[in-house]
Amino acid sequence: MVSVIPPVDERFRDSSLPVDERVEILLAQMTLEEKAGLFFHAMISMGEDGALSEGDKEFDLPSNAEYVLDRHMSHFNLLTGGSPSAMAAWNNRIQELARSTRLGIPITISTDPRNSYSDNPLAGLLAGSFSVWPEALGLAAIRDEAVVREFADIARREYLAVGIRVALHPQIDLATEPRWARQLDTFGEDVELTSRLGVAYVEGFQGRRLGRESVATMVKHFPGGGPQKDGEDPHFAYGREQVYPGGRFDLHLEPFRAAIAAGASQMMPYYGMPVGTEYEEVGFGFNRSVITGLLREQLGFEGIVCTDWGLINDATVDGEPFPARAWGVEDLSPRQRMRKAVDAGVDQFGGEACPELLVELVEAGEISEARLDESARRLLSEKFVLGLFDDPYVDPAEASRVVGAPAFIAAGLAAQRASLTLLTNREGEAGRRALPAAEGRRLYVEGIPEDVAAEYGTVVADPVQADLAIVRIHAPYEKRSTAFENYFHAGSLEMNDETVSHLTDLSQKATTIVDVFLDRPAILSPVLDTAHAVVANYGAHPRAVLDVLFGRAAPQGRLPFDLPSSMAAVEASRPDVPFDTVDPRLRFGHGLSY
Repeated sequence: MVSVIPPVDERFRDSSLPVDERVEILLAQMTLEEKAGLFFHAMISMGEDGALSEGDKEFDLPSNAEYVLDRHMSHFNLLTGGSPSAMAAWNNRIQELARSTRLGIPITISTDPRNSYSDNPLAGLLAGSFSVWPEALGLAAIRDEAVVREFADIARREYLAVGIRVALHPQIDLATEPRWARQLDTFGEDVELTSRLGVAYVEGFQGRRLGRESVATMVKHFPGGGPQKDGEDPHFAYGREQVYPGGRFDLHLEPFRAAIAAGASQMMPYYGMPVGTEYEEVGFGFNRSVITGLLREQLGFEGIVCTDWGLINDATVDGEPFPARAWGVEDLSPRQRMRKAVDAGVDQFGGEACPELLVELVEAGEISEARLDESARRLLSEKFVLGLFDDPYVDPAEASRVVGAPAFIAAGLAAQRASLTLLTNREGEAGRRALPAAEGRRLYVEGIPEDVAAEYGTVVADPVQADLAIVRIHAPYEKRSTAFENYFHAGSLEMNDETVSHLTDLSQKATTIVDVFLDRPAILSPVLDTAHAVVANYGAHPRAVLDVLFGRAAPQGRLPFDLPSSMAAVEASRPDVPFDTVDPRLRFGHGLSY
C-alpha cells in the first residue's frame, strides 16, 4: 500500500496569526526527519561570488544542497565570506533552496564575531568588508555602555544586510584565570562591568524585544568559562577541567543573570567540566544539573540552548584530527553522547550534522518524539519572531551600501583609539614626557607599515638615527604542537629573553614607545621598566595607534584586568577568584591620560 502525503497546510505562513499558533500548525505537519534536522547547527561555506557551495575540503563540509535537501537542516554557522553583495546573493540562493523543500522552512544563518582583526576559524573571523572595532576587551577598556550599544547596533545592521540572523556572541565569561586563552572576547575580570556591557551588547543586537529587525544573540559560555585549570583551553583534552578553589561558582553566573533579564534569545554552555562542585563532572553540554536544574529551573531561561561546537563526533579539519570535546563522557559512543545531551536539556548541537542519529534514538524509543517537539517549538518560534518565514531575502545592492559604510568604519576607528590604554609615560631629561610625541621627527618602526608611519614623520632604517622608536608587539604565549592549538594563546605570560633584550637595546638608542596587543594580562615589568612609554591595545589599526601616540587623539582606555607581577603570583592565584594575584604590577582600571 502506497502512503499518501497530505497537502501542506499553509496557514503557518499567515503573519496575522500568533507565533505560538503558527508554530503548532507547522509542527503538526513535520516528519520525524524534519524535526531532527532542526537540532543541528552546522558550519557551512558559501561558493565563489555568492554561489551555493559544493562543499569545503578544509573543514570537511558537505554541499549546501546536501545539508538542506537531504538532511533537512536549516541552521548554519557561516565560516566564509566575500563581498557584501556576494554574501547577500548567497543568502538568497540558500533561502530559495530551502523554499523548494516540502515545508519551505527558512534558513537561519549565524556567525562568530566578524568585526575585528581576529582570524580564528574556531572563535572569530577577519572583518573583511565589515566595520572593524576593538575586541570585546577593548570595549571593556572604554567602559561605556553607549559605545558597546553603538557597536552592537552597527554590527546588527551589517549582519541583517547580508542575511545573518544569529550572533554567536557575546562572550560574558569572567576572565579570572590570567592564563586563560579566551579572554580577548570577554569584557575582562570585573563582574559588574561585564554584566553592564553584556546587557548593552544584547540590547544593541536584539533591541528591547526580539523582532524582525533583530539579530538574536547566543550568549556564552554558560555557566562561565573563566575558571579553567591552569588557564588551558577546553577545545583540547588537557584543558577540560574547570575548578573553583575559591568557591566562587555563583559569581560567574552574575553576567548571565543580567543577560537573561535583558532577553538574551540563546545560550551556549561551555566545553569544560566542573570539578569539585555539586554538579556532575561532565562537560556542561551534557550536564543536566547545569542546563535543566540551574539554567532552566533556577535562572528561568526559556530560550534556545545550543551546545558548543563538536561535542558528539570526532572530526578532521584541514587534515588534522580533531576529537569531539566530550569531556567526562569520552567513553560513550556518539549515539550515547547525543542521548545524554538531549536528556540534559539542549535544543541544538553546534557544529554537528548527523540528524540520522537522532532519528535512530527516537525510533529505538530512547528519546520521545514529544521531547523533540519541546525543542522544535523553541527553534521554530525564533524563526517566526525574526520574520524569516515572512521574508528571508535581502538586497545585494543594499548590502553593499550598508556593510562597511563610511560612518560605520569611522565609528569603529574612533572606538579603537578610545580603547588604547596608556600604561606608562616617563619623563625625559628635559622634564617632558615621551607622549604625546611631536610629528615630523625621525621614526624607526617595527610592526607598523612604513607608508603609514610616514604620515607622522620621516621613517629611518636605523634606530640610532631615530628620534623615536615605535614597536608593536604581542602579549607572550607558549607555542604548541598543532596549528589549532596555536589559535588559542595559552601558557606562560612572561616575555622571552630575546624580546626583552631587544627592547632594552632600542631604549638605549632612541626614545622608545612600545605598543603591546593584550589578548591576555601579560607580565610586562621588563618593558614597563625600560621603555619610555608603553601602550596597550586590544585590536587596533596602526593608524589608530599612531593618532594617539602623536596626540591627534587622547588615550582613554582603562585596563580591563590586573596585570600580574610574576608567574609565581599567577600560579598561586585561584582560577575562579577575580583580582587574586598577589601584588599586581598594574591594577584593573589603570590608565594614564595626557
